[in-house]
Amino acid sequence: MTQQSRPYQILKPKVIAAIPCYRTELYVGDVVSRAKKYVDQVIVVDDGSDDGTGEVAREAGALVIRHEKNRGYGEAIKSCFEAARSNGADILVTLDGDGQHNPDEIPRVISPILKGEANLVIGSRFLANEHSVPRYRKFGIGVITFLWNFGSKVKVSDTQSGFRAYSKKVFESFPLREQGMAVSIEILEKARKRGAVIKEVPISCVYVSSTINFKAIKHGLSVALSVIKIRLKNSLVRNDNS
Repeated sequence: MTQQSRPYQILKPKVIAAIPCYRTELYVGDVVSRAKKYVDQVIVVDDGSDDGTGEVAREAGALVIRHEKNRGYGEAIKSCFEAARSNGADILVTLDGDGQHNPDEIPRVISPILKGEANLVIGSRFLANEHSVPRYRKFGIGVITFLWNFGSKVKVSDTQSGFRAYSKKVFESFPLREQGMAVSIEILEKARKRGAVIKEVPISCVYVSSTINFKAIKHGLSVALSVIKIRLKNSLVRNDNS
């Protein structure tokens, strides 16, 4: 039977990996090369890096989208979503370009979407028996996650993981407003509000240093305040519509 005479053809969903990057020249080439084994296309969003991040990513086989200046994590994620839409993705998987996430775990993260079990999958650092998350990070993530889970039927263990998979229902259904790390919470809140099925799978994560990172602490406090703002805003909207 020829290709044209087949009554139907099973279409394989197009999976795109999008990697937000800032100054990840030393790691991004390996991340791209390994991610390519599991997806149809790899896109790197170079968020204004002043090193060779973009060049290394391109040489490794990624489509590179460059911000001329550093706009922050939120803007990089927005570009990841836009790239998924414009390149015809059926499933979008995001992971960090600094080597913290293991690209070989991509099949595990996208599996629930492929099986029709979820619309959004979080790669959780806290579901495995062992993890290397520094204590101060674990504490900060725990506070943020508690604030997001509080009073909700939908609960997760890791609201701040950047290793995620999204179906079209999520990455095509709403605009993103947050500019910083709080975009992770914004996505979860909007997905939850629209009835998306959220699931978690265990992942590993590598941290180069376990010393206290005061920049990370500052980011954590900022995100915690953003969680309160987002939750209160949505609560007021529900009350106004009731």
